[in-house]
Amino acid sequence: MLYAKDYREAARKNLAGCWGMAVLTTLLYGVLNSALQATFLGILILGGPLWYGFHSFWLKQVRWQKPDIGELFDGLQKCFVNSIVVYLLQSIFTFLWGLLFVIPGITKGYSYAMAPYILADNPGMDALEVIDTSRNMMKGNKWQLFCLDFSFIGWHLLCGLTLGIGYLWLSPYIACARAQFYETVKAEYAEDLLHGRV
Repeated sequence: MLYAKDYREAARKNLAGCWGMAVLTTLLYGVLNSALQATFLGILILGGPLWYGFHSFWLKQVRWQKPDIGELFDGLQKCFVNSIVVYLLQSIFTFLWGLLFVIPGITKGYSYAMAPYILADNPGMDALEVIDTSRNMMKGNKWQLFCLDFSFIGWHLLCGLTLGIGYLWLSPYIACARAQFYETVKAEYAEDLLHGRV
């Protein structure tokens, strides 16, 4: 079993020598995503493809494939419609569960957290199947991902002291650690499927 510190360590090793591209890609994604939030149509049409591209970038990064910033726009060509549908379904399901109080919303948010990585690995997979696979993959793993996210709390506080500038480095660090988490959970899930435990 891996712990939060293991994912953080793996992320640091993976990012060594690659911080420039990681920071630039994360910054561009943040700027574009913020711009899209200004219009409902923008986030509806382009939010999903960019979301897909961002997570595809991090999967390639943790697999030592040296992605470039162009990976952000892969969703526009490889998975345009499906990325929109999965993105919307994940958002809608999380929102609806959130209406039942905060905790169910957070829990379901973690249930669907692997959806973008699953889609990046399987661009042609049915949207509901992507959501269901994430839900199954995260059974028994939601607490682990929560602990990983919470382990960055000190870094978030430090970033606050830098007026947010520190997020230029913290955001890629978190994104890389989460992609590392997916790789581990994916391998465990494949093992469970192989032995009929799912």
